[in-house]
Amino acid sequence: MGNNLLKGKKGIIFGALDEKSIAWKVAEEAVSNGADIILTNAPIALRMGSIHELAKKCNSKVIAADATSINDLENLFNTAMVDFDGKIDFVLHSIGMSVNVRKKRAYTDLNYDFLIKGLDVSAISFHKMLQVAYKLNAINDYGSILALSYIAAQRTFPDYNDMAENKSYLESVARSFGYHYGKNHNIRVNTISQSPTLTTAGSGVLGFDAFFEYANKISPMGNASAEDCAKYCVSLFSDYTRMVTMQNLFHDGGFSSTGVSQEIIDMMEKK
Repeated sequence: MGNNLLKGKKGIIFGALDEKSIAWKVAEEAVSNGADIILTNAPIALRMGSIHELAKKCNSKVIAADATSINDLENLFNTAMVDFDGKIDFVLHSIGMSVNVRKKRAYTDLNYDFLIKGLDVSAISFHKMLQVAYKLNAINDYGSILALSYIAAQRTFPDYNDMAENKSYLESVARSFGYHYGKNHNIRVNTISQSPTLTTAGSGVLGFDAFFEYANKISPMGNASAEDCAKYCVSLFSDYTRMVTMQNLFHDGGFSSTGVSQEIIDMMEKK
């Protein structure tokens, strides 16, 4: 049950595919806190996933939009403003894809056409989304825009492959565009660096299960769940965080600040 932190606010959620998606949990949490939302994803994802079940549950509209297409994004924001009878208060970008990971290409043997496609979907789409919203003046003052990231943007995780570059670019866009959006419209732009999470996308990374357990043992509080991430997103959409912008915010149970844990030491000593 929500606390009405978003009562009266309107938002767009990108990337809800199925019940394992963080975006799915964010949509549910936002609505439980009083928000009205519009769900969006690429046309192929709408066919593959179960987003229409979520839309029914959240009493929300679904608008197909390829986040790499300026035309689709313009149609999305213009339609949303008509449906909401006004501007938007918050947006979640929860989109990521690496063709090289899908095709099991090693980082030392990347296909560069695949790399460019993944960069466009995972990170350049964030800039496109921000630019379209900025030019259309689609976001209310002190609105909040979030994108989901991962600590591989700063540290090396061998099997995360070229998604590390995608997330690094994503975080840079939040800082750079966040300056202009804050200066000119008082709008916040942040990224959340989430724990490894059991989502459809995350489970596609080689060795994910082993790393999930490793991160859980390193983090003093354990891995942050998708549900907890959704609650954190809602707090960042709310008026309680009006002055937080241009930040990469770690939501990982302390993983990012821990060198080694006693659990890992104990495991090594047993060997």
